Amino acid sequence: MLEFDPQTILPTLHAGGVIAYPTEAVWGLGCDPANEAAVMKLLALKQRPVEKGMILVAAAVAQLDGWVRLDALADDRHQAVLDSWPGANTWIVPAGPRTPRWISGAHDGVAVRVSAHPLVHALCEAWGGPLVSTSANLAGQPPARSREQLDPALLAQLDGLLDGATGGLAQPTRIRIAATGQTLRD
Repeated sequence: MLEFDPQTILPTLHAGGVIAYPTEAVWGLGCDPANEAAVMKLLALKQRPVEKGMILVAAAVAQLDGWVRLDALADDRHQAVLDSWPGANTWIVPAGPRTPRWISGAHDGVAVRVSAHPLVHALCEAWGGPLVSTSANLAGQPPARSREQLDPALLAQLDGLLDGATGGLAQPTRIRIAATGQTLRD
């Protein structure tokens, strides 16, 4: 398994690679969300259907421009989303014109988070935009909370890894619908 840092992993991501990295609570898998082949590879590795959609993680709200339509939200809901970032808050926001169906799945919205996790932040900052972020496990299996818990069969199929610690949250980030505040995953 090739180990990288946020700068040296960029060629792997540009080449359509799928990587593992620690997030706020669990280890995640990531790739370039604009690269359909990379996303399909990630979905095949996870055995996850494209219809479910993917989470995008970013270093700053500006990195989500075009991917989401925050301006489609009522002012108070827009502000609630902005006030929660950076942080461990994932919101379903109306999809923007840059969001393909391999990211939104069967949905009109896309799940997004502006992360405060130092490694995730540095990775997205170096990348210059959002990345796919989904738990590093096969669909239906428990997520890995440490590098040691990563499935060796899954690791063998990845193109790289950023080592580090998770943010220590007890549960994966809460997912809420931005337009209503309704919680989908607590």
